[in-house]
Amino acid sequence: MIGIVSLDEAMRQAKDAGLDLVEISPTAVPPVCKILDFSRYKYDAKKRVQEAKKKQKKIVLKEMKFKVNIGQGDFDVKLNKIRNFLEEGDKVKISLWFKGREIVHREKGDELFAKIIAALEGIAKIDSDPKMEGKQIIMMVSPIAAAPAV
Repeated sequence: MIGIVSLDEAMRQAKDAGLDLVEISPTAVPPVCKILDFSRYKYDAKKRVQEAKKKQKKIVLKEMKFKVNIGQGDFDVKLNKIRNFLEEGDKVKISLWFKGREIVHREKGDELFAKIIAALEGIAKIDSDPKMEGKQIIMMVSPIAAAPAV
């Protein structure tokens, strides 16, 4: 900490040290500057950005497909897989495919989605309600954000 000095004095000190005078906070009154090696400063800043990028969690969209006449065991396995996806922080697209004349029994699809919604209560929030698109019903769910630590 040198304190408040004139620009000429700061430039002279930087030149004597063989370093650069770098403005750190231009909006402060008076502006805050440091005497340092600017190329090293840029390198360190780039490394900090890369480290921050490594630690970011990318949100991935996973999909789970169901059929109308799914057995209870298969339903449980798929539901557990959806829970695992949600625990990892991924969004899940749940789709129900109607094959052939199964589309006549849309109420079976609605019952299946009601079971899925009831099973995911408390661990997932519904981004988009189940809606019919062609020969399939689609719903999007995402994990409920964890409460911030106190």
